[in-house]
Amino acid sequence: MYFEPNHCYHIYNQGNNRQKIFFNRDNYLYFLNKIRQHILPYADILAWCLMPNHFHLMVRVNFVELETNNEQRNPDTTHPMTSSHRMSSNKSVSINQSIAIMLRSYTRAINKSRNMTGSLFRAKTKAECLTKQNGITPSFFNSNQGTLIFTPGQLPDYLQTCFNYIHKNPVRANLAKEIADWEFSSAPDYYGIRQGSLINKTLASELNIRFLGE
Repeated sequence: MYFEPNHCYHIYNQGNNRQKIFFNRDNYLYFLNKIRQHILPYADILAWCLMPNHFHLMVRVNFVELETNNEQRNPDTTHPMTSSHRMSSNKSVSINQSIAIMLRSYTRAINKSRNMTGSLFRAKTKAECLTKQNGITPSFFNSNQGTLIFTPGQLPDYLQTCFNYIHKNPVRANLAKEIADWEFSSAPDYYGIRQGSLINKTLASELNIRFLGE
């Protein structure tokens, strides 16, 4: 994965061989805590959705790398670097490394609790840039409208489409009748049903991202 500051990304991964990665409500909540610890110091989260065998994050990256020897704070959030990042003094940890740490830590916890072994996630986490004019990679994903590919001049629509795609996942998978019914996404926060602190709704508004209920 390649990240640059001040750009938005769609980050996603799924269970190895499409196996489950969340087995009960506590697993979802534990993973959300991991996201708070390992993603928020680097990025603002615009949307998220956890599904039984995969997850989606839509983020705006603020820092690609952070020092581990002090409580360096992201000026756009109130979340400092956590002790899990401090591997040694005078070292830095990239957002790529932090994501890898997050997935390894979660995998160890699930394997231990369920008496499992081996990889829980696919080897490579994907991150598609949504906002770079000369796309870092050819950004694309599947939606109800077919495969959507990045084209210059359509950045706001592309951000909006990705935002909608993430929130519609549980409905497409027949896990919920309405997008706000699925607890493990940012949809209830945008609907005002829940006052979660994981997402930055102000930034979403500044980027002209509209919630589906608006």
